[in-house]
Amino acid sequence: MLFWGFESWQWLAIVQHELLLFAGIFFLIGAIDDFAVDLAWIWLKLTGRARTATIDRNAFRGSELRKSSAIFIPTWREHSVIGDTVRHALGSWPQTNLRLYVGCYRNDPRTITAVIDAANNDPRLRIVIHDRDGPSTKADCLNRLYEALCFDERRSGVRFGSVVFHDAEDMVDPAGLGLLDRTIASGADFVQLPVEPLPQPESRWMGSHYCEEFAEAHGKAMVVRDALGVALPAAGVGCAVSREALDQLCKRRGDGTPFAAESLTEDYELGLGVAEAGGNCRFVRARGQDGLLIATRAYFPAQLDTVVRQKTRWVHGIALQGWDRTGWGGGPVEAWMRARDRRGPFTALILLVGYTLLFLSALGWGLTALGYGEPMALSPLVKWLLALNFAAFVWRTLWRFAFTAREYGLDEGLMAILRIPVTNIIAIMAGRRAVFAYAKTLFGRTIEWDKTPHDSHPARFHLRSAGAR
Repeated sequence: MLFWGFESWQWLAIVQHELLLFAGIFFLIGAIDDFAVDLAWIWLKLTGRARTATIDRNAFRGSELRKSSAIFIPTWREHSVIGDTVRHALGSWPQTNLRLYVGCYRNDPRTITAVIDAANNDPRLRIVIHDRDGPSTKADCLNRLYEALCFDERRSGVRFGSVVFHDAEDMVDPAGLGLLDRTIASGADFVQLPVEPLPQPESRWMGSHYCEEFAEAHGKAMVVRDALGVALPAAGVGCAVSREALDQLCKRRGDGTPFAAESLTEDYELGLGVAEAGGNCRFVRARGQDGLLIATRAYFPAQLDTVVRQKTRWVHGIALQGWDRTGWGGGPVEAWMRARDRRGPFTALILLVGYTLLFLSALGWGLTALGYGEPMALSPLVKWLLALNFAAFVWRTLWRFAFTAREYGLDEGLMAILRIPVTNIIAIMAGRRAVFAYAKTLFGRTIEWDKTPHDSHPARFHLRSAGAR
């Protein structure tokens, strides 16, 4: 079949070649970006600046806080897990100078009841009922908790030293609160501890794929950012902000609240906002004497639809809203890190092109085997691009295996390699949905708390984590 002077197979070869150039160049740019972070981490390890401290988990758990702390947990329809979270947090943290603020909505009676049942008359628990129907946004719920905290401070005449943030499904580490408190007391304005998603035997491909992502992000990327002195994005859990830093955020916003209610990723903006106000931000990695990280643990979504919804919210809030709301910061290193944060939609596009190429290549090979057309001739440039990208893929795979195996064992490290196509497909789906969701907001669509459901809590089971004991 001929059209415009070319046979169909020739058009296929032309499209393949152009897509190979496009994908090869941008895959290589991304690989160089990651390689720069790899080299920075290696240098930090060689110079001893990336050392993970070893602490006595029990000593941090038992010591009284140097400054009183408020723990914020916003909820919406979390009756399945919030009771476990409250019981475990209050049991793991015996300090008397803490107060656990749990935010609930007035039209969510099941969550309210679950919190009350878990309280066991512990005076350190404070239930805050939002004066509007839910869901609004997580940021709006956090603002309501901040309002309650300010009211309590005015009534008692005593200010808290810091605010710690957690989600309704978290299993806190017994040493986590003490470590956050000590770091804040030493002069930090914002502190982030690692997050450790837990493997899920019943969801090895979906729920467990978060393991390798956080193992590498919180074992390498955040360590590098901390050493470079740039803004640290908060994970929204296992992080603390000094009371003074929250005051600065309120002043910068001008409405008396620390968070923008319309933000999808108020946690990401939290760390950046503290840094922009001149605050000292820290990422702290430490292990107990048992070798396990001092980290926040949780089961992440385990179904494809909920995984994609969650990652859509992340890409929408960080990559698209973040560009509008937080800009590019100051200096080339800060701009580089924010560009890394915001490459999600473009990465999804490049991955889509890559998988399209696999399909077209298979189609071309099949047609050639059947006697239609000729194999595509690769130019020297394309051959070099393919070779460099293959080497980069092998390098990236080894890093992913190493960081995952370090925290979860060899079996999970091998699964991290096998899950690479799954994570790529999820990234493509989330990137597409995020772009469309962002486009809708440009035409006035109201943002709501599109949160993921949680049914299981790790504190119910016997885990290898010391946080479960």
